[in-house]
Amino acid sequence: FFSSRRRHTRYPLVTGVQTCALPIYKMYDGTTTATFTGTLSGVYSTDNVTLNATGTFASASIGNSKAITSTATLSGTQSGYYTLTQPTGLTANITAKALTISGISVSNKSYDGTTTASLIGTATLNGVLAADAASVTLLTGSATANFNNATPGTNKPVTVSGYSITGSAVSNYSLTQPTGLTATITKAAQTINFPEIGRAHV
Repeated sequence: FFSSRRRHTRYPLVTGVQTCALPIYKMYDGTTTATFTGTLSGVYSTDNVTLNATGTFASASIGNSKAITSTATLSGTQSGYYTLTQPTGLTANITAKALTISGISVSNKSYDGTTTASLIGTATLNGVLAADAASVTLLTGSATANFNNATPGTNKPVTVSGYSITGSAVSNYSLTQPTGLTATITKAAQTINFPEIGRAHV
């Protein structure tokens, strides 16, 4: 005969919203999936009960303090003996997904007194989610490049700017301009012209 109350009663289990549940920020991934960390209170120390802390955002787009609806569940050997009170008031940020550009380099040039540099290659946008591929386009028409100064030198740093993105999903992304590019400015060739010297007549 076993008369433990645990066989007949489910004990309430509450995750503390203010001190026991901590939402986790995430980068935009096209889904509404949310996660948080939490500590269960009310579980007997000898029982095996685990919190599976999951939830959903109202939308997949980026934003600050976006509301999360908890869909947390319990697991473990004794989880069936408890009921879970879902935490409320959870919010977290979805931050923009960073995009990068590859496929370009910088031409070497002869000294011309300017910092202007020429980009070569085909710029490729990296990091767009497959579902957004048709909704994010790289614009290259305003891209410019400049050496750090106009003096001759090898492996001189080049700063690139002017690339941008367009499309209906661009608000969920941030674009990083290409970095780490270098090129060489060689010394300008000089030509010396000698005046014609007339031949003396005898």
